[in-house]
Amino acid sequence: MTYNVLNLTLGDTLARNPYFRTIFSSIQPDILVCQEMTSQTGVNGFLSRVLNRVSTGYAAGTFINGLDTDNAIYYKSSLFTFLSNTPINTELRDINEFRLRYNSTGDTIIIYSVHLKASSSSSDSLKRAAEVDSLRKRTNALPLNSNFIVVGDFNIYDSSELAFQKLLNQSQSGYFIDPLSLIGRWNNNGSFAPYHTQSTRVRDLFDGGATGGLDDRFDMILMSQEVMNSGGITYNPGTYNEYGNDGNHFNDSINQPPNTVVSQQVADALHYATDHLPVYATFSFDTPYLEISSLTALLEGFFNGLTMNPDTVTVELRNVFTPYSLVDQAKVYLNNNGQGTAKFYSAENGVPYYLILNHRNAIETWSASPQTFTTSTLNYDFTSGADKAYGNNLKLVGSKWCIYGGDVNNDGYVETADLNLVFNDNVNGAVGYILTDLNGDLITEIEDLNIVFINNVLGVERKTPPGF
Repeated sequence: MTYNVLNLTLGDTLARNPYFRTIFSSIQPDILVCQEMTSQTGVNGFLSRVLNRVSTGYAAGTFINGLDTDNAIYYKSSLFTFLSNTPINTELRDINEFRLRYNSTGDTIIIYSVHLKASSSSSDSLKRAAEVDSLRKRTNALPLNSNFIVVGDFNIYDSSELAFQKLLNQSQSGYFIDPLSLIGRWNNNGSFAPYHTQSTRVRDLFDGGATGGLDDRFDMILMSQEVMNSGGITYNPGTYNEYGNDGNHFNDSINQPPNTVVSQQVADALHYATDHLPVYATFSFDTPYLEISSLTALLEGFFNGLTMNPDTVTVELRNVFTPYSLVDQAKVYLNNNGQGTAKFYSAENGVPYYLILNHRNAIETWSASPQTFTTSTLNYDFTSGADKAYGNNLKLVGSKWCIYGGDVNNDGYVETADLNLVFNDNVNGAVGYILTDLNGDLITEIEDLNIVFINNVLGVERKTPPGF
């Protein structure tokens, strides 16, 4: 979350504490970045008298008291470890580079907090662009695929403004992406009413805040390409939110009833606490994993020669020497083309593993030979030939090789016991997602009996490396 807290001093903190506590009782971000902090005393007061009063476990990162007002960061210490605060000097105010490490994965997120030059003159616009130049010099020097975002009070009026265009310029790697892709003049434009963040009030409250109601998109969260990509630290689409803005308060106070997205108490608190709305988004921090990015397997019975009734299988990774110990496993949804993906969190690059497919009523099937992940990915297709399974243990259906069906009790054999289970359910008219439905049509019938009968006659059984 990013929040301009309006020249926060200890006195202001004491006066506005009840409003801030109301706001943070209703929403408790894992990371909070604030603009317009004026002192270490104010930082400490906000931590102890607001954040840790309504919750527990918040800590503050190192505060650097630079020119004019400054940026502060708070975080939940159970989730993150604070690494550093590096100021980027500009003509007016510092931009701060905060680095946090996510404790569960060790991933580092880099957060830049800005409060760019205010006002709408051409001179002010050029000063904002110069500040962004300083930021881009820093982000362009980051290693490729770095996870970074910029938050704060940008004071930008229009998507065509030079400062905004410099932020988005992709000629070098340190560019940012607007997850909302809002094009146009945001200032005093009702078309962008749901995205405005200043001002929360129409009239002067004599606290130095702006007036005039909500009509500017000053507060934003912009993201690097790596954060927008899937995997690692990832923005969750659709979670970007101007907290308290229901889109119905254009040029009006945020607490003018009714507010359809927060309670009246919260709307009042947003009105009196500061002249800006907080903005938040959610992000996923994935544990590092290896991925079978393309797994293809077809199930006899489920596959009609053209398409397959989708179903799930369990994919195991096992060591290549006896006793072929289980390393990891994943549940995989196979679509009507028999394709799926699997993520593994205990496997390693460069280490060979057997791939094993298990299905609720099919024969356990091993890959013909051990497979190795390279640069965290692996592809495998069981359907392209009989020799893709250990012992050539596949059945040709049309032009594709399929996993044998009929092992209803999953003991590694298609046998009389399986036939009896299917026969009884057929007689009883069993329906639904059941073990004895061997073709995925949600009913146990003669077609299912035929599959298990033929494979019983053929002596179909699991084939594995010696010693398993």
